[in-house]
Amino acid sequence: MSATSTTTSVSKRRARASRRSATKPAVDAHGALPGQVVLVLQGGGALGAYQVGIYEAMHEAGIEPDWVIGTSIGAINAALIAGNRPENRLDRLRAFWDSVEQNTGAEAFEFLPGFGAALSNLATMARGIPTFFSPNGASWFGPHTSLGVEGAAYYTTSPLRETLSKLVDLDQLNSKRPRLTVGAVNVRNGEMRYFDSRDETLGLDHVMASGALPPAFPAVRIDGDPYWDGGIYSNTPIEAVLDDKPRKDSLIFAVHMWNPEGPEPETLWQVMGRHKDIQYASRAKSHIARQKQIHHLRHIIREIAKHVPEKTRNSAEVRELASWGCGTTMHVVRLVAPRLDGEDQTKDIDFTAAGIRARWQAGYAAARHMIQRAPWRAPIDPIAGVVIHDPGTGARPLAAGVDGFAGRTK
Repeated sequence: MSATSTTTSVSKRRARASRRSATKPAVDAHGALPGQVVLVLQGGGALGAYQVGIYEAMHEAGIEPDWVIGTSIGAINAALIAGNRPENRLDRLRAFWDSVEQNTGAEAFEFLPGFGAALSNLATMARGIPTFFSPNGASWFGPHTSLGVEGAAYYTTSPLRETLSKLVDLDQLNSKRPRLTVGAVNVRNGEMRYFDSRDETLGLDHVMASGALPPAFPAVRIDGDPYWDGGIYSNTPIEAVLDDKPRKDSLIFAVHMWNPEGPEPETLWQVMGRHKDIQYASRAKSHIARQKQIHHLRHIIREIAKHVPEKTRNSAEVRELASWGCGTTMHVVRLVAPRLDGEDQTKDIDFTAAGIRARWQAGYAAARHMIQRAPWRAPIDPIAGVVIHDPGTGARPLAAGVDGFAGRTK
């Protein structure tokens, strides 16, 4: 395809999306939401297209996040959302994902069972993505060559910095509308750190650090310390909102791209895929279940405190103990990306047009369905601190075609 025809195709696609965004929302967004809206985005490379589909459905419904939290590709998508005004967000997200889309030529071999899709993805690994990462020639001198923590990587991410500098408005990003939090791990002490626009001024370094997955990408230095991708410590940054103070009633869209559930692997290639799924799912379900228990206990403390005699309740010691209680409710909407037919352990570098479109479409369909259901409107146990809304594991293969989808039309 020529550069002219590619540009024309992109322009037509964006024009169709713009016309759609000016029409009546596809889903009913009426009715009060149960608190601040929080969008939590996992890391997962090319799987991040699923997150953009989810945001598109939210945007169509008139649901804009008050807070976006991300790790790795989730941090990049989060920055593109927080770093632009609502009317520009989808255009910027499309521009980024259009820029990283790959046509390696290896797609012609996708008919080869268990090999075709991987060949295309491995081609991306070999040559990089011009707007994202490129091979680091210095790494060719061997694994024992001293390159420094900011140079010891197979790729350089300078292209990503340039791309984001064109698509992210740092003034808007630091306006706290919405609040932005990105997670990265300190290389020296192994501790997770959440950089939060509520508490400090964020820049591209913070986003880049959150996506600096070793040994592929180099560490990014912030305040004198080198940081790597937060996903190697915790790929599901939902604890950032569940542990936040002061606590607030919240509607949390928790987007999971790695499914810990799956069939038994039978080949080494499948073993590598299951290993990656389990590793990067990052015990998300158990984290949420633990937080559900903790918040339930906080509600119980609050209820018990009501029954303490007033004279005793007003003592400093009892007030301190009662402060552990709270009455906030957090609705957690779990959205888990489906497995695509033919995907394998290289799926997180599947930046092909077909892969991006399928995942974007799946995210749009999942979020649209959940918003139409609006399960957070149903009555709940008054002492339930965390309420989980889970539409399913998302393990079934993706069915083609979603009515109303407008995000990508390639």
